[in-house]
Amino acid sequence: MHKISKLPQVDGDLGWLETAPNSTARLGTRLKGHHEFDVVIIGAGFTGISTAIRFAEINPSARIALVDALRVGEGASGRNAGFLIDLPHNMNFAKTGVEHARSLFKLNNFAIERLRELKDRFSIPSWNDAGKYMAGHEDSNLPGLENFSGMLKHAGFKHDIVSGKDLARRLGTPYYQSAVYTSGNVLVNPAALVRGITQALPPSVTLFECSAVQGVEYGPPNKLRFLGGAITSPIIVQAINSYAEQFGKLAHRIVPIFTYASLTRPLSDEQILRHFDGVKPWGLTSSHLAGTTVRFTDDRRIFVRNTYDYLPELRASGAKLEAAFKNHRTSFEARFPFLKDVEFEYTWGGVFSMTQNHEPVFAKPEEGVYVLSGCNGVGVVKGTYLGYYMAEYMSGIDSEDLRFIMQSSKPTWIPSDPLRLIGARMRIAWEASRAKGDV
Repeated sequence: MHKISKLPQVDGDLGWLETAPNSTARLGTRLKGHHEFDVVIIGAGFTGISTAIRFAEINPSARIALVDALRVGEGASGRNAGFLIDLPHNMNFAKTGVEHARSLFKLNNFAIERLRELKDRFSIPSWNDAGKYMAGHEDSNLPGLENFSGMLKHAGFKHDIVSGKDLARRLGTPYYQSAVYTSGNVLVNPAALVRGITQALPPSVTLFECSAVQGVEYGPPNKLRFLGGAITSPIIVQAINSYAEQFGKLAHRIVPIFTYASLTRPLSDEQILRHFDGVKPWGLTSSHLAGTTVRFTDDRRIFVRNTYDYLPELRASGAKLEAAFKNHRTSFEARFPFLKDVEFEYTWGGVFSMTQNHEPVFAKPEEGVYVLSGCNGVGVVKGTYLGYYMAEYMSGIDSEDLRFIMQSSKPTWIPSDPLRLIGARMRIAWEASRAKGDV
């Protein structure tokens, strides 16, 4: 048996989950006893749920198990910044080409519209077609905005340059000098969304929460071991992103990166009137990749995300959370000095998987075993379309989009620890030093 040594845990106070409606409800059951299914999908995040929904649509008689070590919304799918980004996140035409970017744009929008349909069908709250700002504070990081704008223009993607007083009026803070605004991004409470879309799972899908896989015996048939239970199935789909290496079928392809976020209490009516009068909810990423992500949310909170690290143990210590909290306060007060009395209500950590060339893992390492990983920080949309097309691939359905995914999903080789640890931490420290005030 291949034993699973590193299991997901809750790192800090999960702000999106705790502020989501129906946050305490158990959506599935705890797995106990022995079960047989036609397909078992490990990971009930956006990727796993998307795979389950689509596979059930194509194969309505299939018995499908969807299992997660935590509750739905407690994992990475409920801890991210809540951006549904329509544009390719890594726009480097020198390496990928314009047509590659346009293909990703098509897939991203397909995923957004599929999620939108589920949002409308089940009245899932906290969905805002607000667009996105990529903004810069430091002079040294403004050329990155110009380069981004040039690539968008070259590919035919609509965008606006917003600067100075106009940008300050839109954001409620004069901290940023300039920004590239794109209108196709959606802002969500990701925990509310991922929990909401479980309503689309048909009766043929059994959801098991708080059911960590302890070990796996690869078949045929495959057998998953749990505490007090087991599942036997001819097909396993590993939709576990940063934990994919734990199952022994993926190596030298991903770097799990930890990052941290904080969410304030809601701003008062007086604070809104004085500082954010007429300001609509917005989301902002930095012109430097190590910079701070910021949101002004629908429920009048400020969200701050920064501080990156490579943690081989795949969990954050209390000391790491405390250090991130202090970094968040510094970044928050630099941008909103008039809100120094507004405390953070939640601080948490989360892990996402990076690949060296920013291409995902979409693999079938052996018969009956499928692996999805490497969403590179855009897992809501990427996980949604990767899961959809993995279900089609498993069902023998060919398409132009599937062929594009399979051809491009070839992440390059990455060394093992300790070289991976040394390299990742050196790169993180170097990028943070260059970001300067954009952190």
